Amino acid sequence: MNRIDRLMAIVTTLQSRKFVSAESISEKFEISVRTVYRDIKALGELGIPVSFENQKGYFIVPGYFLPPVAFSIEEANALLLMETVTAGFADKSIRKHYSSALNKVKSVLRTSQKEKIELLTDNIRLQVPQRLNNDFEYLSTIQNAIIARNILDIEYINNKEEVSRRQVEAIGLVFYAFSWHMIAWCHLRKEYRDFKVSRIRSISDMGVSFRKSDHIKLNDYDLPVAY
Repeated sequence: MNRIDRLMAIVTTLQSRKFVSAESISEKFEISVRTVYRDIKALGELGIPVSFENQKGYFIVPGYFLPPVAFSIEEANALLLMETVTAGFADKSIRKHYSSALNKVKSVLRTSQKEKIELLTDNIRLQVPQRLNNDFEYLSTIQNAIIARNILDIEYINNKEEVSRRQVEAIGLVFYAFSWHMIAWCHLRKEYRDFKVSRIRSISDMGVSFRKSDHIKLNDYDLPVAY
């Protein structure tokens, strides 16, 4: 990768995260930390306002807007392939948002690239197992609640077909055994529970902050062993 391409790639990296450390840039682009410092200085000389915050890293000053990102055909193809995967493994809410995002990507492609994308679209197929049922639209609501740390109100059907209403504090989403699962602190049971998302009958964000302040990390929750 030449230096110009690397500088643009660094800008893209800075756009994608709130803070980026010099060490992570160094590792990502396989350059020395000293070279990172020189590249950041070069970006400033090009008029891109990159700032730094101690203990956090570099960031692009809020309010600065960059021109549309130019995608290579390989990058666009990768996004197109993931649309097929999303259609098979995500729910209606995620499929809708991904499709909207991909349309924005397509809008900045050159005409020749769009023609290639359309050709590829007709030649990608995903054979989804029949037991994979994502005919719901809860994942986006759950994602937002995890970020906002808001309590969710759900109506849930357990394995015995018993219906109950719960208030839960979601700490993460996990896909295993061909299903999406929400790991959450259940106010009713006073413990962490594994809720199969396809068994949720209704869901709403209460707009109320978590009451429990010391949640475990998602990786610390013991999931069933997958075979």
